[in-house]
Amino acid sequence: MTGDAPVNCMLCPRLVAFRRENKIKYPDFYNGPVPSFGDSNPEILTVGLAPGLKGANQTARPFTGDYAGDLLFATLTKFGYTKGTYKSVADDGLTLQNILITNAVRCVPPQNKTIAEEDNNCRPFLIKQIKNYSRLKLILALGGVAHKAVLTTFGKKKSAFKFAHGAMHDLGDDMGRQITLIDSYHCSRYNTNTGRLTTPMFEDVFQKIEAFLE
Repeated sequence: MTGDAPVNCMLCPRLVAFRRENKIKYPDFYNGPVPSFGDSNPEILTVGLAPGLKGANQTARPFTGDYAGDLLFATLTKFGYTKGTYKSVADDGLTLQNILITNAVRCVPPQNKTIAEEDNNCRPFLIKQIKNYSRLKLILALGGVAHKAVLTTFGKKKSAFKFAHGAMHDLGDDMGRQITLIDSYHCSRYNTNTGRLTTPMFEDVFQKIEAFLE
């Protein structure tokens, strides 16, 4: 997929070391830069933070194998973006229509937290994706970190585009296309367990996306 990191990417020493540790602990896991998943020329690009240790880092597919994926793919199915049935494994035969899922940082980080160097090293992959998808109209940022990563990619001041669930931000023209950013709280188990994000709240974001694309 356009904009994916090479499977032997060595840009981030800390992440490379963590990958090697995990290859020993979890030899059956993918343990590498996770490729994007979805439509090869979408109108919507969904950006998360980074792969989960026992989710995408295990399955080699974004948001697959953990709770965040259960909510995300159920919502994508409800709004008609999927073909097939999500079964929390990469070989379930599921495909996506008009949407692509990726992460700001492509390798799993320790404690699920990236550092600035890693964000910067991975940014060229996100830039390449944004520039190569000619139909792209909207970027969905899952969480504040992804929101900031997208703003930095577009050279925007973060103070001018405050993160808020359901907020939409006009990022202006990019190679002849008008790109809009829409925010959502991350669909993590923590956010749903604490009530910060509910299923109706998450679905409301997709209702806004549908209205925007009409």
